[in-house]
Amino acid sequence: MPGTSFFMTDHDTNQSKKNSLDGQEAPTSSTADIRLAAMNLLARREHSLGELRKKLRRRFTDEQQLETQLQKLVVEKLQSDERFAESFARMRAVRGYGPARVRQDMREKGLSDVDIARAFEVAELDWNALAAQVLHKKFGAGPPADLKEKAKRIRFMQYRGFAADHYQQLIGE
Repeated sequence: MPGTSFFMTDHDTNQSKKNSLDGQEAPTSSTADIRLAAMNLLARREHSLGELRKKLRRRFTDEQQLETQLQKLVVEKLQSDERFAESFARMRAVRGYGPARVRQDMREKGLSDVDIARAFEVAELDWNALAAQVLHKKFGAGPPADLKEKAKRIRFMQYRGFAADHYQQLIGE
């Protein structure tokens, strides 16, 4: 038959979805759906409470149910900002970021200053040794050839979140 196709177009699939709901909005989500979605996210990696809330708000509109489920996860110790902060601090340090950058990234994830400070205490990171590793990996063992090269190294270390006292001796100031 001319003009007919065996494949459904986007318009056809949208029309069939609309018909299946009889013009009604999508049904509201149950607490089990919210919990399942949260558990799926937490199964992949640790999330801060703020991150988890932000991701779940995109999918679920019932704010009260969402908050109730998030608090249950916290009470059951399935979600912990403290645990997330500790693992995040270690992960970012291993990737070569300094304390200022790690602290800023943690704030962006919605962590409190108390959780951040506790994570830094628990991690017991040697920022001077880490700065030396990062600088050596990027620029090698030799000293900077000129002032331009020295400025380049300083900018790099600042971008990575290291304080001047972490890298001054390494660069030769």
